[in-house]
Parts: sequence; C-alpha cells; structure tokens
Amino acid sequence: MTAPAFAPETEERLALARQVADAVLFEGYVLYPYRASAAKNRLRWQFGVLVPPAWGAECEEHDFQHTECLMEPRAEASLAVEVRFLHARRRTVQRALPDGGFETVPELHLDDRVLVPWDEGAEERVELVAPVAQLTGEGIEFPFHKHAVEDTEPVLDATGRTVGRLLRRSAEVTGVVRLSASELDGPYRVLRLTAVVENTTPWTPPEGRAADRDAALPHSLVATHLLMALSNGSFLSMTDPPEWARGAVAACRNLHTWPVLAGEPGRADLVLSSPIILEDHPAIAPESLGALYDATEIDEILALRTAALTDAEKREARGTDARAAAVIDLADSMPAEVLERLHGAVRGLREITGEPDGFPDEFGVTRPDTPWWDPASDAGFDPEQDRVMVDGRPVGKGSRVELRPGLRHTDAQDLFLQGRTATVEAVLHDVDGAVHLAVTVDGDPGADIRREQGRYLYFQPDEVVVPEDPR
Repeated sequence: MTAPAFAPETEERLALARQVADAVLFEGYVLYPYRASAAKNRLRWQFGVLVPPAWGAECEEHDFQHTECLMEPRAEASLAVEVRFLHARRRTVQRALPDGGFETVPELHLDDRVLVPWDEGAEERVELVAPVAQLTGEGIEFPFHKHAVEDTEPVLDATGRTVGRLLRRSAEVTGVVRLSASELDGPYRVLRLTAVVENTTPWTPPEGRAADRDAALPHSLVATHLLMALSNGSFLSMTDPPEWARGAVAACRNLHTWPVLAGEPGRADLVLSSPIILEDHPAIAPESLGALYDATEIDEILALRTAALTDAEKREARGTDARAAAVIDLADSMPAEVLERLHGAVRGLREITGEPDGFPDEFGVTRPDTPWWDPASDAGFDPEQDRVMVDGRPVGKGSRVELRPGLRHTDAQDLFLQGRTATVEAVLHDVDGAVHLAVTVDGDPGADIRREQGRYLYFQPDEVVVPEDPR
C-alpha cells in the first residue's frame, strides 16, 4: 500500500468525478441569504459529519462511515482511494489598536463588507493506492493525521491601511481508512469491497459542555465522502445491478453513506460513496454557472433572490465567507441571456427517443431532426383562435372567466385564486387530448411580464366558469 500522487490516467478520471464530489463537499456550506446572522446558517454542516468518538457517544451523530459495494477486478488491478472532507477553521475578527496590538470584536465594518466570526471549511484529502490482491483477508489500514494550524490575515481598508486581522485556528484531527475485500461464491469472480472511514481524534468535550456540538465541529471530518477507482476492472451498480448480482448487492451494508457509479456515463471503473443519496453517474447541470451551496438548489430562484438583497445584506454576506462573496458577485454580474438558461431544460424526451442523427444545440447536445411531437406541424390546433365550450358558451383568447380550482388536481397556490377573475390568453391541447386554458389573473401587476415571457397559469375547462357579466 502506498500514498503517492495518483497516476495521470487515474487523476484524469478522478478530476471529472470531483465536479460532482465538490457539490457533495459543499452541500449546505452556507445557505441563502448567505449571511452568518441568518438563523439557517447558525446550525452548520448536516451531511457526512464524522465526529470524535467521545462526542459520538453523547449524541446521535456518528464517528464512522461504512461502504460496501461489488467489483470485478482484472489481473494486477489496483484500487485508488481518495477520502475528501472539510476541516473547520474557526475564524476570529480582530480590530487594530493604536499601539499596534489587536482586540477581538464581534464585527469589523469595511466599505464593501462586514467581517464577522465564522467557521470556514478547508478541503482535506487523504489519498492511497493499494493492489487489490492486498485487500483480501484482513485487509489494510491507513491512518492519517491533520495537524492543528493557526494563521493570521491582515485586513486592509480602501487606502491600504491595516485596520484589523483575521485569526484562524484549526484543531488536530486523526482518522483511519480500512479497506478489505472478500470473494463471493458464484460463476463470476466478484469481490465485495468494504471501505470504512473513521474519526479517531482523541478529543473529549470540555467539562460541563457535553451537549455542545459547536465545540466538536473543529475536531470532526465534515461532509466526508469517498472516491474509489479501479485501474483494471469495473464496479457493479448498486441501484441497477445485473439480475445475477441482485442478491449479493442486497446483502451489502452501507452505513451513513451510499456508493454510486461516477465519472463518464458508460464506464464503471469509478465509485463515489456519498452521505447524500445520488443516482449513478451524477452530473452537474450544464446550465449551472456556479455553486450556490443551498440544499436542492434552484439556480434561477436563488440567483434572482440573491441579486435582490439590499446593499447592507450583500456587505454582510461578502464578509461572511469568500464563497458567499462569490455567490453575490455571480448574481450581480449574471447577464440576462445566461439567467434565461436557468429557467429549465427538457432532457427526458431525449432519453425516450434516443439520439438519432441530427444537429447539436448550443450546449453540444444532438437533437433529432424530427421531434417526437411538434404542435406546429398540426394545422388543426391554433392557441390564438381555438375555442372550448364552458357552461354552454365558447371560451377562447380574450375571454374572461372565474377561477374555480378543482380539488382533484390542484395545488395549494391555485386554491388561493378561488373566485378570482382571469383573462384567457390561449387554448392549448396536449398530446393526451386534454384541453388547458392559459390565463392571467385580473389585477395581477405582473400580468404584462407573464404575457411577454409566456409564463401563464393553467386550468382545465371544468375549473372555470363564465361570469354572468363576462365584460
């Protein structure tokens, strides 16, 4: 077993997988509105936190992750493993004194930001390579040690004068990676790979602070996950295994983590074991321009809401963390055409129809020459002119209706519109033969924007009535 730099080919494969692994590493790192004072940012780091053993005995969090998956290694295969986690660095804000000293303060105001105390996350990696042949039997152990670090960073004002400093301290953490493999019975040479990551830091809670999670975080491995790559061979999917392997996959134990195939689609030589359940070959959406660090992030909404923060709120966010500052700058500088891309993309139809010969779109995705359904090719439908009968009266574009949302297919938002009048903007027919009315609500100050962007509300004919006076 060694811990050298990975071979160039292995490093190339891991670099691709790290794009997704980074999203796991920083999931929930700092949440909208990206300020330390926000209530949701006071309880930090919810995924993959491996706490010191003494703290794990006092709470419901864990000091280890246990991964099991199946692999089919070929001759002379080796396994490259990369453990990735965040190491909390406690940041203190200090103000410069006239005598050249510094005093700790709760905040420090600058022209462009407000600096406050905060726990930053420094990325840590533990890398090792082992021949698969060495993993059988008792397997191997690889202990690791990250030293305590203290450093300072001067804080300068707009004129270059030192007005304070940031003092950062990280605590010592230790851990161990345990790897083992056992061959399964059957006609194929399949090994069950077991990978355990454990926090072994000999830290104990201070007297009288047994329930203080905040004290345990600097001694924890945060957002811990694994990347594992075979040099020669393949892993089996844990979510969609071949029929002959389903029983063996079901017998695997995965505690506080879940392994999926990662890297390029079509390859099976790389696994990401994550505290967040993912699908095989997860990928970052091509429309996303940068990490927003918010759980289940919706880029368009977050970008718009972030850009709408007040100048004071943005100053505090910029002073909270460098990554939060980058989010603010991204939202403030995003061109309109880029924001439009975030509105959404349809990919499911490509999976249904396959990818026949066609032409690539602006994102490099090949589109078929003939869509599976093209409403423009059917001259029998015209949203501008079509009419549908409601209460014995024809209703079409320009008609006024009263909204009566039906309980069988209505969400809570529609129920707030009960009894409101609306103007029909189009009559639409879907591929199943159903009819939908696209409407704008009368009195809605955003109605003109909805018309311009084509973002209407939709109701079926049995969810509206024609008022007695339709004017």
